[in-house]
Amino acid sequence: MVLPNFEENLKKYAELLVSTGVNVSDGHTVVLSVDVDQAPLARLITEAAYQRGAKEVIVKWTDDQVTRSTFKHASEEVVATVEQYKVDESLDHIEKGASRISVRSSDPDSLKGLDSKKIAAAQKARGKAFSAMRKATQANKVSWVVAAASGEKWAEKVFPELDTAEERVDALWDAIFKAIHLYDEDPVSTWENKDNTLESKADELNKEQFVALHYTAPGTDLTVGLPKGHRWEGAGSLNARGERFMANMPTEEVFSAPDANRVDGVVVSTKPLSYAGNIIEGMEFHFKDGKVVDVKAEKGEDVIKELIKTDEGAARLGEVALVPDASPISQSGLTFFNTLFDENASNHLALGSAYAFNLEGGTEMSEDELKAAGLNRSDVHVDFMIGSDQMDIDGIREDGTRVPVFRKGAWA
Repeated sequence: MVLPNFEENLKKYAELLVSTGVNVSDGHTVVLSVDVDQAPLARLITEAAYQRGAKEVIVKWTDDQVTRSTFKHASEEVVATVEQYKVDESLDHIEKGASRISVRSSDPDSLKGLDSKKIAAAQKARGKAFSAMRKATQANKVSWVVAAASGEKWAEKVFPELDTAEERVDALWDAIFKAIHLYDEDPVSTWENKDNTLESKADELNKEQFVALHYTAPGTDLTVGLPKGHRWEGAGSLNARGERFMANMPTEEVFSAPDANRVDGVVVSTKPLSYAGNIIEGMEFHFKDGKVVDVKAEKGEDVIKELIKTDEGAARLGEVALVPDASPISQSGLTFFNTLFDENASNHLALGSAYAFNLEGGTEMSEDELKAAGLNRSDVHVDFMIGSDQMDIDGIREDGTRVPVFRKGAWA
């Protein structure tokens, strides 16, 4: 490792995830999901959480090579079975109000070339088995943060022009640290200011209560309805205990829930999507009355077609998010092949379940009530990027008048 002050910065990163990310305090349970290659960071996160008063820290290890071997050799019946003890454990975590830290460093192509139907079956089974956890996080019942760490295979995708694995891993760590403002004199204050700025932008949109957004760009002409009482959110959220947390680090977006039954037109992707261990590129979605009626892709078309067959809601939208093209991640000029980063460089949409907190009173509604209000319900939630410096967006008011929201990829 040749990155200057790396050990010091890694410790600083761990402390930022624990404090600003999930806001650990006395008596909290913390569940950390992390790749085995990131053990040094996992140890620092564990220590930082206990230093802030955590009652227990539970580490859940993942490994790309083990996962690939499992999908390559095990039967579909095996990979699509989720044992009850794993479900019970997740329910116990919800009961404890456990804060969840997910650190991603996986190879975007880790499952390339394997049976897409088998992978889809496993994804569907996990979605159903852990639906209670998904609903708890999407209603902000618990604190959660998704962050990243530099992995060798991932770094190779982002920096193929560099000569050695060490150089590539260092370059990716440097990009991650820049994206989460770790080099700032006071990263915590920077995040507080970011939270306030994005919340202010969300407040402006909430006052408008547009009935729809109209997106236009090369290849895109899409109208997305917005449900009555929809709420735009910025960086920070409040959990059921009233504690502030950041669900994504980095983040540059304000986002809301669309009306799952009022989406019409065509939209094309502008960045690759890493999903289910495969990279999908050049996607084109056609929507009618809220549903995908046709989808094409230049690469990974079979994977995206399996995704939208997961359940009825997988072919409908659950999120609309606005990110200016001038965002720091976009201006870095890097394609990360990782949704956490690429979605914060671009306007994006998500197939699948909507967040209950994006509707006034939604966190206290039943699944049927949310669906009746227009919020999509599904066992999946997959973002894909559509923004560029050529995208215009109009907000449509109830009387039909239009308000410029984005012009040429920038806030209007």
